[in-house]
Amino acid sequence: MKGREMRLGTARDSERTALYTAEQRARRDATRWTLVQGLLAPAQFLVFLISLALVIRFLLTGAGYEAATLSILIKTGVLCLIMITGAIWEKIVFDQYLFAPAFFWEDVFSFAVIALHTAYVWALFSGSLGPAQEMGIALAAYAAYVINAGQFLLKLRAARLQAEVTP
Repeated sequence: MKGREMRLGTARDSERTALYTAEQRARRDATRWTLVQGLLAPAQFLVFLISLALVIRFLLTGAGYEAATLSILIKTGVLCLIMITGAIWEKIVFDQYLFAPAFFWEDVFSFAVIALHTAYVWALFSGSLGPAQEMGIALAAYAAYVINAGQFLLKLRAARLQAEVTP
């Protein structure tokens, strides 16, 4: 009897820690916003890589400030777009716009990423910092973005593993 109770407890624990319930997984698979997120995420990563190269080029050579600046603004715009569409996706799948338990820490860190990108935009348009300092903020924003992207990739892997276990 005691072994059976332990197995039941373990099953409940795995249900509680599962990324998606069956209903959430069905909503995730049925919404077009899953495809939108699936397309925007690699697009944002490509924009990031191009922008990172331009920022590093500027910091190393002093050339290409305008191209680096434009690329950071494009990256910031794509970030805002993916955050808005991600909130819509979360509302459909988890019935709340942000901070659903399954993605709480990813959302928290996403706000840090947005704050750093916003700090860059503020520095750029206020003229309060020089170009090198602006690019330093952009690099900090990009480092935070890489961490956040890693968080989401781990969740994607967890979802795939859960799908293998749960038909």
